[in-house]
Amino acid sequence: MIRTPLRPLARILPARDKGENPDAIERENIRRRHAEMQNRARVRAEGRLLMLGLFFFCAYVVVAGRMAFMSTSEPEEPVASLPGAAIAMQRADIVDREGRILATNFETHSLYAQPPQMVDPIAAAKGLKQIFPDLDEARMIKDFTGKRKFVWIKKRISPEQKQAVHDLGDPGLLFGPREMRLYPNGKLAAHILGGAGFGKEGVNAAEVIGVAGVEKQFDDYLRDPSNGDKPLQLSLDLTVQAAAEQVLEGGMRLMNAKGAASILMDVHTGEVISVVSLPDFDPNERPRPALTGDPSDSPLFNRAVQGVYELGSTFKIFAAAQALELGLVTPETIIDTAGPMRVGGHLIGEFNGKNYGKLSVADVMVHSSNRGTGRIALEIGSERQKAFLGALGMFDPTPFEIVEARGGQPLIPKRWTDLSTVTISYGHGLSASPMHLAAAYSTIANGGHYVSPTILKRNGPQYGPRVISEQVSREARKMLRAVVTRGTASFGDVEGYSVGGKTGTADKPKPQGGYYDHKVIATFASMFPTNDPKYVLILTLDEPQVMALKEERRTAGWTAVPVAAEMIRRVAPLLGLRPDIEHDRQAAITLTSSH
Repeated sequence: MIRTPLRPLARILPARDKGENPDAIERENIRRRHAEMQNRARVRAEGRLLMLGLFFFCAYVVVAGRMAFMSTSEPEEPVASLPGAAIAMQRADIVDREGRILATNFETHSLYAQPPQMVDPIAAAKGLKQIFPDLDEARMIKDFTGKRKFVWIKKRISPEQKQAVHDLGDPGLLFGPREMRLYPNGKLAAHILGGAGFGKEGVNAAEVIGVAGVEKQFDDYLRDPSNGDKPLQLSLDLTVQAAAEQVLEGGMRLMNAKGAASILMDVHTGEVISVVSLPDFDPNERPRPALTGDPSDSPLFNRAVQGVYELGSTFKIFAAAQALELGLVTPETIIDTAGPMRVGGHLIGEFNGKNYGKLSVADVMVHSSNRGTGRIALEIGSERQKAFLGALGMFDPTPFEIVEARGGQPLIPKRWTDLSTVTISYGHGLSASPMHLAAAYSTIANGGHYVSPTILKRNGPQYGPRVISEQVSREARKMLRAVVTRGTASFGDVEGYSVGGKTGTADKPKPQGGYYDHKVIATFASMFPTNDPKYVLILTLDEPQVMALKEERRTAGWTAVPVAAEMIRRVAPLLGLRPDIEHDRQAAITLTSSH
């Protein structure tokens, strides 16, 4: 900028010549310079005021717009965010074979506190105690008034509880949205579904993971976001499962048993339509595992797949079927069951010391003769017996798709002697689960093919290797039908449905060795209808005891069989099986004319 001199010579010299005062020129120049400076300062100030006014106008517009938006939106509880990776939500549903929901997701909230933001921590603790009686008031007061900045209070609350906490009005009590697993049918199919819990947790979400049953077995599938709209479909039928649970629970109480299990299986596909283990639990509130006592007494124990028992005389049909397959006997072959029979230095006896004398192979099954079955087994031999039972899947855990099935490892003798061959033929000396028995009886029922039990819905038969011929399968089914019509399972006959099966009563082993005198595992392994089998039903009672005909009864014929018959009577119509009713022949009527 060019500055004008206050005393320019061009004006000072002429002014002196004229006798004028040069100082007046300097004062005039100073005045003009000050006037120019004031004008520039005023223009700059006016510009700044304009910009400031424009800024305040814009801020006002933003605030007014935000207030207008909030006035029209739904009120929401503020949620604090914590650093950390986002937790994946949305677990796929589980449905039964008809698409009915067994397990799904439910949106709820968690409750936590940030003590630094709390207005009255003590009052908040007292209010929370009234809403949640199980909370420790003293502990909450200590946490709220201490140095902690974050406190979990409840990881899952109901909408009513959320509103009650909201009404406390303390800004330090906050909610986090959370997904939880819901089992809308309560205890129904609890041991199959297993249950779910929370894994990785955050304030805004929690990872739902399977902890047991199919929830854990198929955890990767259920957690995969790409499967969110593809539910896991099981082979269970919800209505059949409900009927089976109701009948089995009533039967367990009626027979004074401490536990019970049942399995209903399609003999052609291997699909398990119903599986029950009692006592059971609600997977919505899954109990903690027991740390002491007998694990089998826990409601979490799945007797159908984890319960490894000596299944008694239900094994006898395997010896008969193998002997038929090998051509060693026919159903009419006579077997001498008279005693004494000594094997490996041990006497082989009959139930209640009976002596049946000479019986056909079919009648050995009907009367459930230990000695008769043992003599058939000795003809077969230990090596062939082991191979046959191995083909029936009796040496390995079943491939049933729940994690608990891996624990159902059969117990077999270390040395397979002649005594082992005899005792195993009538179900002692080898322990297996009811699921093993269901797969083996399906082999007898379906024409001779082994089928793997599955909890997943299948389309069409899923036959495995052939174990026995179709002819042997038919002969074995006839024997099992005779056991019901005129043998130890006479209470198992169901009108309209041709039921065949075999009873088994095994003394319960003591943990320290030996057997209890008055505790048994009673089992009825059945199939229906025997002329064209569709389903196998295995039913087991743990320590049953009932008074009948003024005597204390524990055998399967008096305990497990009538319960199984009632179950078949209830579920057969639900399965779409039409009863086969034989109508009486119409009386002959002779029409005569009055003319």
